[in-house]
Amino acid sequence: MERVPILKIGEILFVSIQIDLQDDSVIRLQEDLADELGATGAHGVLIDITAVEIVDSFIGRMLTTIGSISRLFDAETVLVGMRPAVAITLTELGLSLGGVRTALNAEKGLELLNGKS
Repeated sequence: MERVPILKIGEILFVSIQIDLQDDSVIRLQEDLADELGATGAHGVLIDITAVEIVDSFIGRMLTTIGSISRLFDAETVLVGMRPAVAITLTELGLSLGGVRTALNAEKGLELLNGKS
């Protein structure tokens, strides 16, 4: 099973999803991210989904869960690079990604996490 890499950039954990997300890889990402948040004390999580073409209800719920996990570690989550088709699918599934902020790209996401916008 492929793992999604988690990079620490200052006080922010950067997650760039470059693989097709399967249920087991999303669960592994949640576990890895919780471990990293606990170990590093990062204040923000930036998740880049530019390469994600398709989401289903499970993956949508898991992105919301990642936001909840981050909040438990006193970190904010920003999702960036969402394709229009992904946004439409999430809306059609009735998923609002509560607790997860969004930005157009990684630069704008970093600005949100660093309190500059």
